[in-house]
Amino acid sequence: LFRHWDSWRDGLYTHVLLVRVADGTLVDLTPGSFDAPTFSLGGDPGYAFSPDGQALVYVSNHDPDQALSTNADLWWLPLDGEGNPKGEAKNLTAANKGWDGHPVFSPDGKLLAYRTQKTPGYESDIFRLAVYDLKTGSSRVVSGSFDNWIVDHAFSSDGKAIFFKAEEAGRTPVYRLDLASGSFAKILTDATIDALVVSPQNQLLYSRRSVGEPPELYAFDLQTRSRRQLTQHNQALKEEVDIRPAEELWVDSGRGYKIHVFLVKPHNFDPNKKYPLILNVHGGPQSQWADAYRGDWQVYPGLGYLVAFANPTGSTGYGQAFVDAIARDWGGRVFEDLMAVTDYLEKLPFVDKNRMGAMGWSYGGYMMMWFAGHTQRFAALAAMMGVYNLEAFWGSTEELWFPEHDLGGLPWASEDYRKFSPSSFAKNFRTPTLVITGEKDFRVPYTQSLEFFTALRRQGVPARLVVFPNASHWPSWYDMAFYYLLHADWFHRYLGGDPPPWDVQQFLRNQVFEKKP
Repeated sequence: LFRHWDSWRDGLYTHVLLVRVADGTLVDLTPGSFDAPTFSLGGDPGYAFSPDGQALVYVSNHDPDQALSTNADLWWLPLDGEGNPKGEAKNLTAANKGWDGHPVFSPDGKLLAYRTQKTPGYESDIFRLAVYDLKTGSSRVVSGSFDNWIVDHAFSSDGKAIFFKAEEAGRTPVYRLDLASGSFAKILTDATIDALVVSPQNQLLYSRRSVGEPPELYAFDLQTRSRRQLTQHNQALKEEVDIRPAEELWVDSGRGYKIHVFLVKPHNFDPNKKYPLILNVHGGPQSQWADAYRGDWQVYPGLGYLVAFANPTGSTGYGQAFVDAIARDWGGRVFEDLMAVTDYLEKLPFVDKNRMGAMGWSYGGYMMMWFAGHTQRFAALAAMMGVYNLEAFWGSTEELWFPEHDLGGLPWASEDYRKFSPSSFAKNFRTPTLVITGEKDFRVPYTQSLEFFTALRRQGVPARLVVFPNASHWPSWYDMAFYYLLHADWFHRYLGGDPPPWDVQQFLRNQVFEKKP
């Protein structure tokens, strides 16, 4: 794996360093030519010190070809009284060839809770909760039949239970799992719960947000089951801005299941008027839109748009079978789900079906490119960091396990690469499209967007290409300001919402910040 996400390897590795407070000296606790801990997109640090300070457990993958491996293991490193390594690290989870990570010690240091995946090479396998007994050297999965991704966990103060957080139908509720009986029950649902800790006073302390409410800190009393808000950091923002909440819809797919959709209405919404609508498709593709405060859920309603966020096939939070169903069907059921959602939305009395657009990032960008070749019902599209040519994507991305799992193997051995490649349907492109990418995006190389833009312009389709020279798969905050402006300008042209606050060309040249004489 010579480069990853936005940087080249260049002989550099992630290590855990111990800093001695007394004199500032550093001790490298995980030396060697392996990342320890491994790269993580979540808040998990990838390591934990035992309560007595006598051991470090960290996450590392020692497989020889890491471009093909999703494996990671928990490594136990004994420490002396000064925090120096004492002997060699031991692999605790070598028997599992799938991913193991997110170690958390019990209060007495006898147990180690962690998240685990069983299937090698599949980064979107269900995340289960397991416990390793440090005395017996045995491990067991404790989450049983629980069928959604577990994303965070913490021991109770007495060590007899584990509280875990899961992705579930657009939210992240908290469950309590009793270790003796193995039973679990939901104890708290509160929109999107981010960081979670258990206090010695038997309270859950957590940060929480919803579509219509910015993040704040809360406490939940486990005995009285009452919630108390601890901070008011964003109160001034709430008083200044009309932050729009989301309504929820469940759309019939025609296949025996319903598709969960969040709908955000514009400021000063009048049900007797008709509004332009933007359908926003999430990336992943194995992820979910959630009831969570986000800037992009507020920008477009502020410009007079209805914005819909659907969780189609492949989304997390609706059972693992729903997640798995996208594999080898990238442009199939997902597209049909989104068309069913669009059919439903355009019939709403306040939707102008002649002014509908769509946007998406990463896999969502792929779906915009797929839309371009398969439907002309949208007046405008916006594709960000999207996958266009699946064969070329396989040869230029870094995490090869991803296309090889989702698309059925190697390009010369699987028809999926051609069957589900938007490039195979370029002759059908007609919809005006905004294309955005970043030169330092090694996950979805920017050449994918260049190919898409070329196919659009070669056929005379209105299109704009924007390449951020220093952006990876996630642009910086300043790039994002320009990103929102670009979308506002594009959708204003083709959907008729409010104009952007600044001229795109002037913003690009920093002229909007100059003081006028």
